[in-house]
Amino acid sequence: MRVLITGASGFLGSHLCDRFLADGHEVVGLDNFITGNAENIAHLTGHQSFSFVRHDISSYTYVAGSLDGVLHFASPASPIDYLKHPIPTLKVGALGTHNALGLAKAKGARFFLASTSEVYGDPLVHPQPESYWGNVNPVGPRSVYDEAKRFAEAITMAYHRFHGMDTRIVRIFNTYGPRMRPHDGRVVSNFIVQALRGEPLTLYGDGSQTRSFCYVSDEVEGIYRLFMNGDSAPTNIGNPVEYTVRQLAEMVLEATGSSAAIEHRPLPTDDPRVRRPDITRARELLGWEPSVDIRAGIALTVAYFRAHLAAAAPAPAPAS
Repeated sequence: MRVLITGASGFLGSHLCDRFLADGHEVVGLDNFITGNAENIAHLTGHQSFSFVRHDISSYTYVAGSLDGVLHFASPASPIDYLKHPIPTLKVGALGTHNALGLAKAKGARFFLASTSEVYGDPLVHPQPESYWGNVNPVGPRSVYDEAKRFAEAITMAYHRFHGMDTRIVRIFNTYGPRMRPHDGRVVSNFIVQALRGEPLTLYGDGSQTRSFCYVSDEVEGIYRLFMNGDSAPTNIGNPVEYTVRQLAEMVLEATGSSAAIEHRPLPTDDPRVRRPDITRARELLGWEPSVDIRAGIALTVAYFRAHLAAAAPAPAPAS
């Protein structure tokens, strides 16, 4: 197959490029680097089955040649990013999804939308099945991401129903692993970087809010299976094992050997109190469920950040 992956230099997008290439497919990566990192795809330079286009999918997009799939992963995806870039976040969810759908339609390609567990908002149903409509504040600061993805899902289903297009929608829950940015504002990377630097771990609220953390290799495998063998209905891909944020902080301190303190700060506006996927559909449709234990995943992520921070550290001054 020949597929286009938007957001190819991002955390998940770059791993997805690797997954398709590993199975012998041809990949065209597209990114404007608003939050992506060229280092994430530097190892693909010169790969005979990979090409890259620097472009903003929110503007008119043309890709030469045939395409069998268009996978739309372009978007700021952490609170620090979408609060810094609120309008580009809304545009890539609306205009970007529209352009990517139009390209897929013109090429006769399967369309795959990367949506998010944020469409459930601060959920009143727990765990969250795909049938739950969510509890989202449409005018809160997080709405630029939540509502962009909800619109993206709506227009994807409209193209599916009106044009008969072959579409997929994945709702991604908290994912972590190598290639996360050190300062992307996500809780796993925040804790690990702070612990490695001996800084206090920033814990918002009392730490009793829960999340479900899926290691990137598990997440990408679920996404790949959904693209290949799924159907048009939204599908949760995430780890159904739930931890409090305080438990995560304690696991990171243990994995890093850090004695850093924990510093409490007020909860951000509309921060979800709980978040856990019901993955019954993914298990039954795809035969998928995560296999990487959180402590093993954290250890791998700590090793990545330890090496990354060491490489970025300034060289010591020569001895006089």
